[in-house]
Amino acid sequence: MLVPGPERRCRLRVLDMTGLQDDDADRGPEGMSLWSGTVALAKACIEVSKHQSECLKRGSKRRKGPSGTSAAPQPLGVEVCADLFVNGTSFGVLRDALQTGAPAAGPLRLKCRDFHAEELSVAGTVSLLESLEPAGVRRVDLRFNNLGLAGLCAVLPHLARFTHLLSLKLPYSNVDVDLRAPLESLELAFCYLLPGDLAFLSQSLHAPALRKLDLSGHDFSESLFQPLRCLLEETSASLLHLDLMECRLTDARLEALLPALCRCSRLCCLGLFGNPLSTPGLKTLLRQTVVLPDLRRLEALLPALCRCSRLCCLGLFGNPLSTPGLKTLLRQTVVLPDLRLVVYPYPVDCYSPEPSGIRPGSIRDPPGIRPGSFSGV
Repeated sequence: MLVPGPERRCRLRVLDMTGLQDDDADRGPEGMSLWSGTVALAKACIEVSKHQSECLKRGSKRRKGPSGTSAAPQPLGVEVCADLFVNGTSFGVLRDALQTGAPAAGPLRLKCRDFHAEELSVAGTVSLLESLEPAGVRRVDLRFNNLGLAGLCAVLPHLARFTHLLSLKLPYSNVDVDLRAPLESLELAFCYLLPGDLAFLSQSLHAPALRKLDLSGHDFSESLFQPLRCLLEETSASLLHLDLMECRLTDARLEALLPALCRCSRLCCLGLFGNPLSTPGLKTLLRQTVVLPDLRRLEALLPALCRCSRLCCLGLFGNPLSTPGLKTLLRQTVVLPDLRLVVYPYPVDCYSPEPSGIRPGSIRDPPGIRPGSFSGV
């Protein structure tokens, strides 16, 4: 953002660098990962601050009058908005950059939108959270920090400063914090939640606003089951994405959970991979969730389908599967060694309609495709 300066010249006041990098480790040499981008940006802030200090000192000496005082004007700073990714290696340089760029302290002031911290100590995590300007923080992701319960109790209260926080990710951690703004995304996979934790979440301001919820890795076969049902009832108006992978959900437990699931009228993605569900159990799931118009049911079916190790023919003609859905089907069923033919509808972006004379649903390959091969997906 440019604003008018003296003599009608424009000065840069805001530089938005959010979304320029991601945290994909497979970026090529022509790109820059979020971690390396954070390091480069932090070093730049420190160097620019040092350069400004030197210039101000030289200018101050030239402007000193007989009284020995100086009236050096303070240059306007630039607010740099960015997504930050820090670990133990880059902690020092980012801490120095945030302190150097504190309001009224440096020419470049870092303002974080999405904050990712990996393998940091409790003291390091708290130090960086305190250094961030609270108004701009939208997401916080604390990965693999091994904080423990005591560490989490020390870290999480500092999140209450971030009044615009929408997403909190704390894998392998317990959660007990009072945030002022409701969250839209909450990922609590494999973090040993207690019944009281789910009950607290159900009664919090976050439950009615949640759009994505990941509770994978918890044992919902025993004491956590009833709190889970209550939580789903509270999130039913907003929930779009639910992950319950490897949660020991049996056919009986899933059937008991279905009334609460079916009240989640906007649900479009349900992850059930790794649960001991039988084919009859999945049939019950698919039959009862027909009331959910946006639910992509294939994702729930595939884990059980891939356990049919002798399956050699699968008929899916007449189902409204998209090209991405078919890609997922073919990619995941590659583990079935005997599966040679999948009868599926022809997506309009891949095939023309069937030639006349072929009965819909008959097990025949489209013209030009040999048995056992897949084309266009």
